[in-house]
Amino acid sequence: MNLRMIENRLASALGPYRLHEVLSHAAARTAYDMISACPRYAPTPLRLLERAAVEAGVGAVWYKDESGRFGIGSFKALGGAYAVARLLQRLVSGEVGREVTITELVRGTLRERAQRITVTCATDGNHGRSVAAAAEVFGCRCTIFLHRDVSDGREAAIRAFGAEIVRVQGNYDDSVRAASLAAEENGWQLVSDTSWPGYEAVPRDVMQGYTVMLIEILEQLAGAEAGRLTHVFVQGGVGGLAAAVTAHLWEEAGGRSPVVTVVEPERADCLFQSALAGRPRPASGDLSTIMAGLSCGEVSTEAWRILSEGARFFATIEDAPAIEAMRLLAHRGAAAESIVAGESATAGLAALREISARPDLRRRLGLDAHSSVLLIGSEGATDPALYRELVGEPALG
Repeated sequence: MNLRMIENRLASALGPYRLHEVLSHAAARTAYDMISACPRYAPTPLRLLERAAVEAGVGAVWYKDESGRFGIGSFKALGGAYAVARLLQRLVSGEVGREVTITELVRGTLRERAQRITVTCATDGNHGRSVAAAAEVFGCRCTIFLHRDVSDGREAAIRAFGAEIVRVQGNYDDSVRAASLAAEENGWQLVSDTSWPGYEAVPRDVMQGYTVMLIEILEQLAGAEAGRLTHVFVQGGVGGLAAAVTAHLWEEAGGRSPVVTVVEPERADCLFQSALAGRPRPASGDLSTIMAGLSCGEVSTEAWRILSEGARFFATIEDAPAIEAMRLLAHRGAAAESIVAGESATAGLAALREISARPDLRRRLGLDAHSSVLLIGSEGATDPALYRELVGEPALG
């Protein structure tokens, strides 16, 4: 086992949530009202992983299964599309001199104005797919930047929505810089899921879109008459998903927020390194990982504001435990009970399994037979060929 874990001392005694200008319950409700009004909206399932709970020696393990979200197969469908909608709403409202509704944009009554706008972003796959899908719905133009390691399958999925594709001979962070520069030079609208000083509004909308999951989760847990969540294991990346989860549960529970552990690939550990330094730092590795959606070298500054105070632990894992977790979910019982989890979806489960095998780490996190653990199954088989290669069978979910 090659797992690293550190405790974030700044989050050892959480007080009431106070970062409402970044993410808030009020803004989450606005996002929920907009997204849930979509005819294709349906809450994704919250699955109880009974075998995983027994193996980990905890009371319950809950898995939010995003594999069916809006037909895109990823939680990213909530963030990128919502940010595009908000952006177009602001721009078109400014042009016509009145508040434009999302319904008007969807119906195409202002399509000629939307067609003059080009949205762009960099992506490992899922965020770009969400942005491209929204651009197709609203009628705006779309150019997506992909780095050298994005698979042909993920490129094809984005291109299917009519987006123009630009390949960058570099890593994810290089593609982010290329998209930002192109937006500046061409007058395009950047819809990034990572933030930096001076560029915060759109990434906040992206993260706020993710919190729709948390509204669903809390409603689903209440319906199951489950106990209070005590622990969360959530993927890293640039930090947007982890920040959305941390902020929403922190505001919900105040000082009794669950213990949040942020999990990253060992070679794409920008959040882990930032926690070590106490300020944003780049990853220490070359970003090579099978967990493509987490192959990020630099943190989102707005996400870091929340995680630096709200996340209790930061951990890194190797690729092998994440692949093994994919196989466990695929073979968890009868075919009807299998869960299709992409390679970036199982970081949390992999970390839980590794930590649970270490009595010293269990004690540090306070994991015991009464613990109730939340995992975010962030994607399904968004690259079917790779899924089949890793799991040994096609995705049937």
